Amino acid sequence: MKGVKPFIFAGIVAASAAVQANELQTVIDKSSEINQSAAQSQKKIDKIADSIQGRLQQFKALNKEIEGLAVYNAQLNKQLDNQLEEMQSLNQSMDQVSIIERQITPLMLRMITGLEQFVALDMPFLTAERSKRLASLSNMMDRADITTSEKFRRVLEAYQIEVDYGRTIEAYSSLLEVAGKEREVDFLRIGRLELIYLTRDGKQAGSWDQATKSFHPLPDSSISQINKGLRIARKQLAPDMLTLPVHAAE
Repeated sequence: MKGVKPFIFAGIVAASAAVQANELQTVIDKSSEINQSAAQSQKKIDKIADSIQGRLQQFKALNKEIEGLAVYNAQLNKQLDNQLEEMQSLNQSMDQVSIIERQITPLMLRMITGLEQFVALDMPFLTAERSKRLASLSNMMDRADITTSEKFRRVLEAYQIEVDYGRTIEAYSSLLEVAGKEREVDFLRIGRLELIYLTRDGKQAGSWDQATKSFHPLPDSSISQINKGLRIARKQLAPDMLTLPVHAAE
């Protein structure tokens, strides 16, 4: 019997080792499952963290966009208020323009009438041209397709032309009745100081007398100076002194 005990003890040890090995394997398997589950959970956590981070970035971007829109809207409100003020100012200006237009049209009519009277009393130079300009102004006032501002500009332009006549020298050709016969003559206008004619043959000359509203003959001694004046007016000679009879202004 003494020889049997070692074998029994060895069997028990072997059985115990097998049980422990099985238990250890079970623990290892469970640990592996836990590790796999933990890895999967970590992946889920990482995905959730990434999603939260992405949404956080979107939230920050949206906040910045909202802040920018708030600033933009505030600026638009300022511009809108400014435009409303400008509209109010424009409406007031339009009302004033209407009043001015009602006042300026009679003024232009009086200016044209005054210009017509002035031309009628002035020296008779460029008669056709000046009459045509006055007729154009009168016709213009009846036209609806021309703005009031353009009408006023043309009236002022006509006045400026008349003013310029008083400080320029000019030579031009036209027809004139001389000694009861219509003849072609050269006119020399020296501002509004003198209006002189010289026949094309260079034999007869005369000057306008504003007092009598007629041309008076000039002596033959004036013809050379008249020719000189005509050449100066036509820029054929440099400006120079002229010796011509002048009617004293009243």
